[in-house]
Amino acid sequence: MKSIKFIYILLPILFLSVLTTSCSSDDDDDDPIITNEVEGLSKILDLTNATHTVELFNKEGDFYTGYNAISIRLKDNATDAYIEDASFSWMPMMQMPTMQHSSPRSAIIKASGKNTVFEGYIIYQMTNTDGSGWSLTVNYTIDGVDYTASDAITVRQNDNQNVTSFMGSDDSRYIISLIKPNNPIIGINDLMVGVHKMENMMTFPVVENYSIALDPRMPGMGNHSSPNNTDLNYSMVDDMYHADLSLTMTGYWVLNLKFMNTNDDVLKGENVTDENTQSSLYLELEF
Repeated sequence: MKSIKFIYILLPILFLSVLTTSCSSDDDDDDPIITNEVEGLSKILDLTNATHTVELFNKEGDFYTGYNAISIRLKDNATDAYIEDASFSWMPMMQMPTMQHSSPRSAIIKASGKNTVFEGYIIYQMTNTDGSGWSLTVNYTIDGVDYTASDAITVRQNDNQNVTSFMGSDDSRYIISLIKPNNPIIGINDLMVGVHKMENMMTFPVVENYSIALDPRMPGMGNHSSPNNTDLNYSMVDDMYHADLSLTMTGYWVLNLKFMNTNDDVLKGENVTDENTQSSLYLELEF
């Protein structure tokens, strides 16, 4: 009787062991995990030539005036495979009635942790009322062979002034663009702006080591300011200017600016006073 009891007890254990081993074997399959490297982004457009398609993405799915963070993928038209190794450059171009010019833009680099995604930014300082006037050319090299893809693009006007182009008192043209905060909060926000100088119609280098005084105001609320703001200073880590921006309530804010060179000479902008309610140099923010 003891032998029969032992068999009855052992059989369920053996069955459970076989089942566990079977399930474990299924879980250990070496099937590759397919990830979407542009998840959370929307496609803006494709630039296509005979051999490749240059896919452009951002969060909005459109280009807007101001700072545009852009992700790029390069697809082989014959195989639909995405290229992992390539070098890129780009040239945005605005066609005016009597002239043409480019805009500030970064180098294009491989996105961190991605196999097929490259990234950079373009700052569109203006656009036509219908979004026309701009074209974009992307040049790229694969295994020593050069390619190009180009087309007209649409650049929409941002609702608020998130970029400003101006002539400084030193007779140089500058472009200041708002980059952060993307989602402002009531409290202290990380304010980040880009500053570029128009060296010529095609070249816009980053301006280093200048300073920008900040005075945020709410015109619709008696033009009051807010406490605990700091002025914008250049960071060599990302070539941008950073400050603390204090927003005490939701609504429309004017970020009054005063732009100074390394000698503290004021190149553009004024202090806000009872008589002068807004600087001639400013950006807008609403939330």
